[in-house]
Parts: sequence; structure tokens; C-alpha cells
Amino acid sequence: MVEHTDDGHYVVIDGRRWRATDPLIPEDDASVLRRWLMAARRDVGTAKRADDADAEASARARVHAAKTALGERGPEWWEQTEAQRRDRWTEGVRRAGDEGFAPAS
Repeated sequence: MVEHTDDGHYVVIDGRRWRATDPLIPEDDASVLRRWLMAARRDVGTAKRADDADAEASARARVHAAKTALGERGPEWWEQTEAQRRDRWTEGVRRAGDEGFAPAS
């Protein structure tokens, strides 16, 4: 089990705080965003091994977009309205869908 700060805004891993995923995101959407994130992270590694700077930059941009959609980067989700939060993650799910990551059936 992952340890959270008392306010729920952060997770603590190996003593380091990381911003927690927005708990308002429905599990189906969060799953799509996590799969998109993991694929983008794999693509970063592939691009680095191939010494392909353009592919690495593209993959890193997708990592950033996925983490932003999850609420782990960008505006702090606890400072946003519910509508802003929903808009953030639904835009991420749309982008992930454009790349072939659809909700699990």
C-alpha cells in the first residue's frame, strides 16, 4: 500500500513526496491515462537507446501530458474546480484515445 500525506495530496515513496493522482478521476479513465503514461515512458527508453533526440522529446512530451491529465503535474488538482479537473482528465483521455489507448472493455 502506498503511503499518502494526511491531506491526500501527495504519495510518499522511499521517503520522497510525489503529487498524487487526482482521486476524482474515474478508474476507467485513470487506467487509460496510466497505460498511456507507461507506453510513453517505454518510448523514452527506446528513443534514448536509439540515440533519437526527436523521438525522445516527443515521448517526454507525452509523459508530461499524461502526468498532467492525471493531475500529477500542472495546476494542483485540489486548487481546481470539479469542472476544471474533469476537463483536464477528459482531454487527456481523448488524446490517449487518439493514440490508440481506449478504455478497457
